[in-house]
Amino acid sequence: MPTWLRYAHREKNGFGTLVGTTIHVHEGDMFDAPIKTPRTLNVSDVQFLTPCMPSKMIALWNNFHALATKLEMPEPKSPLYFLKAGNSFLAANQTIRRPKSYDGPVVYEGELGIVIGTTCKEVSPDEADAYIFGYTCINDVTAAKLLFADATFPQWARAKSFDGFGVFGPVIATGVTPEACTVRTVLNDVERQNYPLSDMILPPRKIVSQLSHDMTLMPGDVICCGTSLGVGSMKEARNTVEVSIEGIGTLSNVFEQESWAQAKKDGRTS
Repeated sequence: MPTWLRYAHREKNGFGTLVGTTIHVHEGDMFDAPIKTPRTLNVSDVQFLTPCMPSKMIALWNNFHALATKLEMPEPKSPLYFLKAGNSFLAANQTIRRPKSYDGPVVYEGELGIVIGTTCKEVSPDEADAYIFGYTCINDVTAAKLLFADATFPQWARAKSFDGFGVFGPVIATGVTPEACTVRTVLNDVERQNYPLSDMILPPRKIVSQLSHDMTLMPGDVICCGTSLGVGSMKEARNTVEVSIEGIGTLSNVFEQESWAQAKKDGRTS
């Protein structure tokens, strides 16, 4: 089954399928009868873009049995979710940067992402597969200190939507059976997460079905399936974080953090 990506090449953006290190260039709409051209490119000659341009990114919380047990949280019967703003979207190999206005821990969260391929509204779990285009890797970056900084209002959107905090890619893989896969997150060459997607409380079909009764899901929308054990902060001045899922690939990014105190001293905080 094809693996799709978007790229920049010689100041032009395009999309196509990836076979080995060769991109087979397509034209039209990735989600609506794309047309294969004779043209090919090598991945070494392009810059990866986010593999689609979502109208929204929906992200689940508390969707793994192991994490719910550790946190002593009841398992939800329907998705518990928040939205990440479009300004947060970031592609593979791009740099995540600490917000200058924030002085707390910045956390990685390796996750599976569902990519919607067809306008989806009020579908059943049995129908959901027909609306799922494929799957991608997610790093749901979080300004953890902000989540519950105000006792009157949990700030999920703010903590999750800084520029560059919605990292996904590098590709969209089709024909993947996610329940047979694992998510592996490596921070600075040390494995921090390695958990099976079979441990999801709500699997992709149920997620898509239930969300489609809350809102219309559009082609290219991304749903982050939540994370499990092993979440942690990125503490070095320069951090490499990799999220790998079999059959999809590896999402690799650098997180760089400037000293908040220095930024404040220089008058560059709000």
